[in-house]
Amino acid sequence: MQEKIIILDFGSQTTQLIGRRVRELDTYCEILPYNKFPENDPSVKGVILSGSPFSVYDDKAFRIDLSKVIGRYPVLGICYGAQFMAYMNGGKVEPANTREYGRAHLTKIDSSNPLFKGIGQGTQVWMSHGDTITSIPDDFKIIASTDEVKVAAYEISGKNVWGVQFHPEVFHTEDGTQLLKNFVAGICGCRQDWSPASFIESTVAELKDMLGDDKVVLGLSGGVDSSVAAVLLNRAIGKNLTCIFVDHGMLRKNEFKNVLHDYECLGLNVIGVDASSKFFSELKGVTEPERKRKIIGKGFIDVFDEEAHKIKDVKWLAQGTIYPDCIESLSITGTVIKSHHNVGGLPEKMNLKLCEPLRLLFKDEVRRVGRELGMPEHLIKRHPFPGPGLAVRILGDITPEKVRMLQEADDIFIQGLRDWDLYDKVWQAGVILLPIQSVGVMGDERTYERAVALRAVTSTDAMTADWAHLPYEFLGKISNEIINKVKGVNRVCYDISSKPPSTIEWE
Repeated sequence: MQEKIIILDFGSQTTQLIGRRVRELDTYCEILPYNKFPENDPSVKGVILSGSPFSVYDDKAFRIDLSKVIGRYPVLGICYGAQFMAYMNGGKVEPANTREYGRAHLTKIDSSNPLFKGIGQGTQVWMSHGDTITSIPDDFKIIASTDEVKVAAYEISGKNVWGVQFHPEVFHTEDGTQLLKNFVAGICGCRQDWSPASFIESTVAELKDMLGDDKVVLGLSGGVDSSVAAVLLNRAIGKNLTCIFVDHGMLRKNEFKNVLHDYECLGLNVIGVDASSKFFSELKGVTEPERKRKIIGKGFIDVFDEEAHKIKDVKWLAQGTIYPDCIESLSITGTVIKSHHNVGGLPEKMNLKLCEPLRLLFKDEVRRVGRELGMPEHLIKRHPFPGPGLAVRILGDITPEKVRMLQEADDIFIQGLRDWDLYDKVWQAGVILLPIQSVGVMGDERTYERAVALRAVTSTDAMTADWAHLPYEFLGKISNEIINKVKGVNRVCYDISSKPPSTIEWE
């Protein structure tokens, strides 16, 4: 049985980061909505309560009854989680006289407390709260303070419960990983034996049990997520898996041919479908990003439905959905950032059940699983590519001519990154075709042609990203090459926005 830590999400922007830090301790964890605790799950070893955008005394604050958690499992509350437990047990949480955001240093650490094992006095932590605990119940014991916050950390005596008002999960907390390890391994007793190999072993076993002799159709995109999902499923059910790779006309240059070849080399049963005319027709005149995604998502399903009916007794549709897809599509507060075609839901007419073996993995974890499966590096290291393809990198309406321009420019940029040994140093890169034209001069003639933007970011999991600081010489060469070789483009820009506040893709 795979032991796990449950992280209850109260809506914090760093909840996923808590999950990543726990996974980095070779311990499996699941992030669940604050009110969806899995009762009677014998694999749960401990519970972490996340932060929240709310104050605990707000009418809209997320609240749950913790009586079925406290006393059964070790509990660690972080920021809102710590304040919530204090507040619900009779303590006081009030607006702080001075809001504490940024670096602080712990003082008066109780070094004998198991949560602070190996953590020295004065260690730097990261605060991010406008409220503070001003009074604690009698059975609460303060185990650390800062100059501004008396109750920086506490323990509830005899209940295996701890709370911290700082964020151990963020990079700026110096001993944050040690604190989480103290909780996960020391207090909860987790074995720290979760690894790509153990994930593959348990997932293959689960897939065999869930799918049995059923036939499965999987939608391949050419990216690392769906490719790893396909190889994983192939290991579990072999010939009962049929993969469908759809060319919607907005793939990268020569991608349809190249990716089909890669899949055949992996021993996958793949059907290639050229549906580009269908997608161009349905996207004609559409400019709104969400409509583009919905049309392409539905188009994929329609193609899958048509192809699935050619295969006898198909019962499942598999997808390469990963965790950031789910988070961006619907947050705990119900706010849609953008739709992902993988998580948009299936029309009833398909009558297929959904299988998403990578749904709880981050991108870097998917790559580690791919390596463990023996997949070639050029597939594993491939940059993420949006399911709707270049459709969401063309701002405005979609035409075959715009796609041609973007494919040519994108091919120059990506090949340039490879040639300059920059590809593996960048998380994701691509070119965006802007909905504007600009004046230029080529030879003795005035031009009025398209502008494109280069986008390259560094990241570890796509939840946050920074723009890649590419060499000026490289950017200059790529700009000249695009303008000289791509008919219809006369201006190149470079996007230097981070995520947040921007997203990696423009649409």
